[in-house]
Amino acid sequence: MAGFCVCCTALKPRYKRLVDNIFPANPNDGLVKSNMEKLTFYALSSRPEKLDRIGQYLERKLSADINRHRSQYVFISMEILDQLLVSCHAHSLNLFVESFLKMVQKLLECGDPKMQIRATQSFVKFANVEEDAPSYHRRYDFFVSKFSSLCHNNNSDPPTRRKLRQAGLKGLQGVVRKTISDDLQVNIWEAVHMDKIVPSLLYNMQEHGPADEDGDAESPREEDNPAHLAEVVFRDLICRASYGNIKSVLSPVLIHLDNHNLWVPNDFAIRVFKIIMFSVQSQYGYLVVQMLLTHVDKHAKSDPRIKTCIVTVLYEAVLISAGNSTGPSVLEVFNNLLRHLRISIDRKSSEEHQRNEEIKFEEVVVNTIGEFANNLPDYQKIEIMMFIMGKFPQFTNEEEIGKMDKQLSVNLLRTLLKVATKYKTVGLSQAFPPEFLHPLLRISLIDDPGMRIIVQEILHTLFDRHGNAFKLKHITLPKDIATLHLTIKINNRHDLLFMKKSGMQLYWHILENLQLESNRVDNFEAIYCTMCLICLEVGQDEVIIELVRLALDIQQMALNSSLPVTHLCAIHSLVAAFLNVLGQLTSAGSLYHNVLRVVENRENDAPYLLPDFAFNRNNRPHSWSDLEESELYPKNFEVKESCLFHQDKLAECLRSSGLDVTRLSTPFSARPNLGFGGSGEGGTSVSDVGSINIEMEGTDGSPHVSKKTEEITVESLKKMLAEDNSVGKAEEEKHRREVVNMFRSAPFEDIVAHSKSTHFHNKLNEILDMVSQDRLTSEPQQEMVFPKLFVY
Repeated sequence: MAGFCVCCTALKPRYKRLVDNIFPANPNDGLVKSNMEKLTFYALSSRPEKLDRIGQYLERKLSADINRHRSQYVFISMEILDQLLVSCHAHSLNLFVESFLKMVQKLLECGDPKMQIRATQSFVKFANVEEDAPSYHRRYDFFVSKFSSLCHNNNSDPPTRRKLRQAGLKGLQGVVRKTISDDLQVNIWEAVHMDKIVPSLLYNMQEHGPADEDGDAESPREEDNPAHLAEVVFRDLICRASYGNIKSVLSPVLIHLDNHNLWVPNDFAIRVFKIIMFSVQSQYGYLVVQMLLTHVDKHAKSDPRIKTCIVTVLYEAVLISAGNSTGPSVLEVFNNLLRHLRISIDRKSSEEHQRNEEIKFEEVVVNTIGEFANNLPDYQKIEIMMFIMGKFPQFTNEEEIGKMDKQLSVNLLRTLLKVATKYKTVGLSQAFPPEFLHPLLRISLIDDPGMRIIVQEILHTLFDRHGNAFKLKHITLPKDIATLHLTIKINNRHDLLFMKKSGMQLYWHILENLQLESNRVDNFEAIYCTMCLICLEVGQDEVIIELVRLALDIQQMALNSSLPVTHLCAIHSLVAAFLNVLGQLTSAGSLYHNVLRVVENRENDAPYLLPDFAFNRNNRPHSWSDLEESELYPKNFEVKESCLFHQDKLAECLRSSGLDVTRLSTPFSARPNLGFGGSGEGGTSVSDVGSINIEMEGTDGSPHVSKKTEEITVESLKKMLAEDNSVGKAEEEKHRREVVNMFRSAPFEDIVAHSKSTHFHNKLNEILDMVSQDRLTSEPQQEMVFPKLFVY
């Protein structure tokens, strides 16, 4: 019988004998290394085409061992396969791999965790092998599904559960690496695969390890923890994604966060998208932002807490993405966020909790818009501010202003302020294009004091180039302005041109703002800061004169106004504080001494006209009537002459410093022509009206009649406006009716004859005769002499 066995063994093919010789009699001894080397040499040099047969034979032996539960021999078979796989790079490796993958699949289908872990280890080794020839028909659907299920394993034993999840994660990593590196392999980016891979990774990233709580000796290191390993695989997946595959990865992420209610709270969502933004190729960062914006659209009518958390995640993504966050469609991004801002305002309910959540959402949207703008170049920030300004209602009169949606307007102004804080002003003309400045100034006259403060803060942000605004937030009377530590720089000539062009609009709106009865202390302080910033940023002689004129007009307005006494005190105090700063900033020392003299008079006779008293924040609207009855306020509000700033004295002080004060006596008596949406240059200052001359031709239109020059002054304009034009209008209407009747009833020949005898035709003939006569008389003097070269 023994001889028969030896005879049968001798009849086996050599590759089978070489395989059989590797298996030891005792499986605990492991494979026979010398025989393993013989098999490897045989497969590489002697018979490389036998490699696929070796694989098939090992597959049969492994199946038999699995059925007989001979696990040690199964492990030896897998070790043989691993060594052959790593050592052999023959062209026939494809056929061997098929057998190899079948054996890995059989082990994964076993219920034994050890078998599954061993199969995963072999698959990872296979994934790291570079094949000489691609396989067009090989598929990995089973492996993606099986490794994904291992990632969700819930084995009752924590160490086993941890190892199985770790095996599943490593298997998924192997599948990704094996398929992505070769375009001819199966497309792993298809939704059928990503819908399994991505949720498996996120599930383990979210699970910080119930397996880690046991604290036993087998507790894993950080790099072996499933949560850490899942993050590594997820980063690797995102890093390998190209332009066309980003959405394939992000869609399952968003769906997973939706299905498992992971937006609220959003700690995990922020962590996931930080990983995405740090891992994705920088040029594709805007695609992540676009998908988040689209997801906000999907939840437009959802719980406001979910929207708030999604936009917060978007904000964090923009912080990381920096300049690559907006992509090619900049305005579309801002328009999308502004649309959600409006939807939120429209959806506010009467419930306190719901309303508070919507307010939080609006706050996050405003901050996100600001962060988007921060990543844009300055010229685009100005365009964005004009774009936001275009979202305001295009009101043209006071009635339409009153119908504005207050909450929407406040949020748009806050958004505008947030974008303005990201802009770095270089030239005022670039920071304040007419299409932006004029609507902004119109909004500054809205009756809501809170909105007016935001408008002034926008002006502060764009005017202030040297960080002086926060030092001028409160109205004070410092005797030495150095204590404010203001930064004063040499002014730009272009800024002076801007003030000549648009300064009148600024001054007039400041004057109008101070006349509003709804002003509070904050409003007065904001206007004071605006006036001081204009002086600091464009403090040239012409602007100094204009600002003094403005201060005098404000004072005169307060003297003639019927505002509450507290308002009048605040206005007079503001004028004193501003002239105090102006006097110390300029070289006109005598101006400052004049201001000090008036301030001392007020300290003695009218302390209520000084900032310390007038801007007492303890005053409230309901207490103003009590304040007016106080002994500190006069019963009939009258300001002594010694407590006022006089134009002649200020003019003398400025003249002594070499300034031209001819325009100081001209008040700001007219409103600039501002259109809400148009450019509305309005460059001519009212102070220049007195120097306008209009040349008027003779009434007969003859070129030979000398021109008359009429000087236009404020008085003449008032006289023209006061004249009664009713007689002239009646004559015009009578003449119009006569012409209409003639063309309706008169014969055609009469109309032609009348047209030929019109004044226009007479004048035209006269002009043509004069031109021809001039040409005839000038011909002898203007005879042209040609060179001889041109004479034939």
